Amino acid sequence: MADSASSSSKPEDTTATEQATASGATVKDEGSTSKKEEAEGIQCEGAIGGAIGVGRKKAGADSDEEDGDAGYEDEDDDDDGPYNDEEDKEGFMKMLQNFLMTKLHIGGAEDAPKVLDEVSVDGIVKYILSGQCKNIITMAGAGISTSAGIPDFRTPGSGLYSNLEKYNLPCPEAIFDIEYFKNNPKPFFVLAKELYPGSFNPTPSHWFIRLLHDKGLLLRHYTQNVDTLEHVAGLPADKVVEAHGTFRTSHCLECRKEYSQEWMKEEIFKDNIPTCPECSGVVKPDIVFFRESLPPRFFMLTQVDFLKCDLLIILGTSLTVQPFASLIDNVPSTCPRLLVNREKAGSLDPMMALLQGMGGGGGLALDSPRNTRDVALLGDCDEGCSKLAELLGWKEDLQSLLTKK
Repeated sequence: MADSASSSSKPEDTTATEQATASGATVKDEGSTSKKEEAEGIQCEGAIGGAIGVGRKKAGADSDEEDGDAGYEDEDDDDDGPYNDEEDKEGFMKMLQNFLMTKLHIGGAEDAPKVLDEVSVDGIVKYILSGQCKNIITMAGAGISTSAGIPDFRTPGSGLYSNLEKYNLPCPEAIFDIEYFKNNPKPFFVLAKELYPGSFNPTPSHWFIRLLHDKGLLLRHYTQNVDTLEHVAGLPADKVVEAHGTFRTSHCLECRKEYSQEWMKEEIFKDNIPTCPECSGVVKPDIVFFRESLPPRFFMLTQVDFLKCDLLIILGTSLTVQPFASLIDNVPSTCPRLLVNREKAGSLDPMMALLQGMGGGGGLALDSPRNTRDVALLGDCDEGCSKLAELLGWKEDLQSLLTKK
């Protein structure tokens, strides 16, 4: 699922391919789409994303788990501070400079001061407790919500895409494709009833993120999920960036009239296709489908937040969906990055890491011989977060939050 208070549309004079490419969706070569897919206006091959994620898969990357989340509370732009064109431009240029230096490998690992005493989980813990770490950003995917009973998307047998045969789709991703939705919205709303926010409870991973906020260490939480569990766990709306959308609001696809979460939920649980009383258009939750743009707030805050970040914690995501996945490269070159996941993700190819012999280069340098900042805590996200809390001396604090739920 995706994040946004409203769905963005492309200029009318752009082609469908240009629209898809602009929003990050993968498009098949001309002539490779089946007649059935053409009739429904979708290209299935390569259409990958989070729970409803716009995105382009990284070349050669194996899809694992991604998803989308949403929020309940209103977001007040004033909470994020004033922004103007000059500040946005300056922030973007700094972010671009940092990204290009990493990609082009300008400057060696030996040139950058080493923040961690040791490149390990213990080193991360010591750094957090040192008082030097004050602006943590967390990035999350479906892996932090699976223990709540919400399926991830690609796990064979149990993943969401493996259980959509009953909808008679041209491909599993079609249920989250905006063109397919416009032609046949029923499958999405049937699925939405099964997975509707409010039916699940936050996991230990969500409560750990809340604990970071309570400790005054969380700068922002970026999520691909649309299950709203961060909000249920009590994270303030201004601390959450829902990259792939929200169920909190909905809009008519025709007249753009806004509808509340309560209105949408009532329609979905009546087994209706939500229809606008004003113009009879279909009303869609403000989650980002394939071939839709991510919300402006995502792009605005990434330009500012990641320059300030002094520790990036990546939780339960395969880091295959763009542009979310590339955010890991937008932190300063000295910023430690901790991956809490069942398997390594977002890593440089081992051969490329060896050839580059650097701690940067466009991805996590987990296998680089000169890695100075990237650490992996492999295993279940909830277990990883519980272990971190214990090592930090926060075990009782986390347990207190878990009891409150």
